[in-house]
Amino acid sequence: MSEARLTQSRRGPLVARHPSLVIFLVVLALFTLGVTVLAEGFGMGMISTSFVKTLGKTLCLCLVALAMDLVWGYCGILSLGHMAFFGIGGYAIGMWLMYARTEIIVAESMAAAALPPTAAEISQGIATQIFGVVGASEFPPIWAFAHSLPLQLAAVVLVPGLLALVFGWLAFRSRVTGVYLSILTQAMTLALALYLFQNDSGLRGNNGLSGLQNLPGLDAVPQATVSLWFFWGSALALGLAYALCTWVVSGKFGSVIRAIRDDESRVRFLGYSVEAYKLFIFTFTAILAGIAGALYYPQAGIINPAEIAPIASIYLAVWVAIGGRGRLYGAVIGAGFVSLLSTWFTGGQAPDVNLGVYTIQWVDWWTVLLGLSFVAVTLFAPQGIGGLFDLLSRRARAEEGPQGLKEAPQK
Repeated sequence: MSEARLTQSRRGPLVARHPSLVIFLVVLALFTLGVTVLAEGFGMGMISTSFVKTLGKTLCLCLVALAMDLVWGYCGILSLGHMAFFGIGGYAIGMWLMYARTEIIVAESMAAAALPPTAAEISQGIATQIFGVVGASEFPPIWAFAHSLPLQLAAVVLVPGLLALVFGWLAFRSRVTGVYLSILTQAMTLALALYLFQNDSGLRGNNGLSGLQNLPGLDAVPQATVSLWFFWGSALALGLAYALCTWVVSGKFGSVIRAIRDDESRVRFLGYSVEAYKLFIFTFTAILAGIAGALYYPQAGIINPAEIAPIASIYLAVWVAIGGRGRLYGAVIGAGFVSLLSTWFTGGQAPDVNLGVYTIQWVDWWTVLLGLSFVAVTLFAPQGIGGLFDLLSRRARAEEGPQGLKEAPQK
């Protein structure tokens, strides 16, 4: 490549420097349009509402995998706690959904009373309705802003961001790296999950938050339409996040975080503030994970502490590894592929395999198959599924190379 072309590749428009961005956005747009046309809520009715929700949740998992790839594949931080930020985002929006829906139910039930209920009586009724399952009848302090949608939406971003900022600052300033940092992130996730399992955590303990698929005040709107709304929102969030992550990893900033991944000590020796770069990436990806969780759980309908267990973050790392870490599209491919395959195997759609003496039921054996797939990818295809696209791209450039040399002027 000539010096002029090299300079243009570094300073040109983002879409010119990263053609995969345009390809990804076009494919995502066509996918969204196709699902919309074929869905029950709008179109031909060939895709069921439940499957539209599955696809919407898959897009959310692709978004959190994108965040995981940025922090691990590009910056070299193997975080085993990003699903905790995912769950926090789900709890933040779930609190408002549960409060607002319960408020409507309680107000309607009290409207038939001889005297109109006071605001305090309605609040007491809401608290009893929500927390009666754990033997409480008052709102915990954590629910102080549950009545306000704008404040809870702000919490979706601020709470995961602040938690990641504080945790990252304490860890990075102590220069904790490698497997020790992974253990710390996993310990943070485990501590949060164990806390949420307690009934006095203020989030209903093991019962979690339920009924999140019902949007307050929109009971007349069918679930087929609501599922499409969330599907569109998930697709939009994934497209914007992909473009933003592409911009982050391009240019000088992207070069620095890759250098940190490859040789942190040398980057520090060159005068860069390694801790600041790592803290920004860790906090930024935590926010992306929180947004993904806020879109995921209204489609799932329920969230409980088991969703934040450390195993969920390990699964996330497996998805990124299978898709190909260090490639944004690889993370999306890995999460989407494994998520849909998991739905097929665990949903009873995969036929059992009768071996005579034993019958393999995929509902029980899916996690074993996933683990074996991770081992196989690690040993035989460390670049993951995304590496196949790189191989095809290199072959295409190799075929164009001789032609380009023929057209180059002779010196």
